[in-house]
Amino acid sequence: MARRGTTTTIADVARHAGVSPATVSRVMNDRFVGEPAIAERVRRSATELGYSPSPLARSLALGETRTVALLVPDIRNPAFQAILGGLTRAAARDGYRVLVADSAETPDDEPVLASELRRRCDSVVLCAPRMPEETLVELATSLAPVVLINRPSPSVSAPSLSIDYGAGITELAQHLYDQGHRTFIYLGGPERSVSNARRRRALDDFEEATPDVTLHRISCGADTEDGRRVAPLVKESGATAAIAFNDLVAIGLVDGLAAEGVRVPEDVSVTGFDDIPFARYTSPPLTTASVPYEELGMQAWQRLLALTRGEAPGDDVLFQPRVAIRRSTAAPA
Repeated sequence: MARRGTTTTIADVARHAGVSPATVSRVMNDRFVGEPAIAERVRRSATELGYSPSPLARSLALGETRTVALLVPDIRNPAFQAILGGLTRAAARDGYRVLVADSAETPDDEPVLASELRRRCDSVVLCAPRMPEETLVELATSLAPVVLINRPSPSVSAPSLSIDYGAGITELAQHLYDQGHRTFIYLGGPERSVSNARRRRALDDFEEATPDVTLHRISCGADTEDGRRVAPLVKESGATAAIAFNDLVAIGLVDGLAAEGVRVPEDVSVTGFDDIPFARYTSPPLTTASVPYEELGMQAWQRLLALTRGEAPGDDVLFQPRVAIRRSTAAPA
């Protein structure tokens, strides 16, 4: 046995077993193809000396870390937490762990963060909806294997899992229209967001298809404080229905409108997007477009695992949101 206070090294095992350190390494990493008796002798020596290989050394020897990375713009957002939850649980079943990085809504930092993550991990799940297309194309090859979430690109040969934001926002607008609303206001997300651009295009099409609708647009953001900040603008707009970029903005807006003496939904109906866990417990519960974010994380793992095994990763998927109608929307007074 090793002396108390000392660490048994691979060289100690090699001397005890009468073999080279390289042989010990191959045996411990299940890459030894020599005589079984030699492998057994090495394992017996390792047991007697209390030796266990360093996880880092093992990763270097095998050329893998059994760790994957997830890069998101804001881990505080419950939607991204749900992606992480699905990815983490699916990867754990195959013996992998997940390393997370948060770009803090700073797209210019994402290429450096993604590259640093890739050096520490076997593969990357990239959720970078604000990253410029030319940057994504330039970066993707160095990140492979990589799976894209919320950011499909025809110029990148990587599996992609996306949400049909246009369809979801159109269904929300149609729901409000069917209730009798004709003056809407859209609280736009981050200006560089690809998903925000898709929402805007869909609302442009909706407005064109329904000439009796007036649709105001204001720049807002992606979190609760952004929604609360623009509440006076929503009140001044005269709109009877507000379509928020996401649930966090909608929740902040409801709180801000209350501070302005505006009731939801009696004075203004409010919709969100994502269906985060809090959405159904707000007061009033939030009408929103429900997205299976946890399923995105699970499917991202399935595609990463296939790529690392040299298998076909499966088709790209465009998830369709489902509108959840709750008490934050009603017919205009």
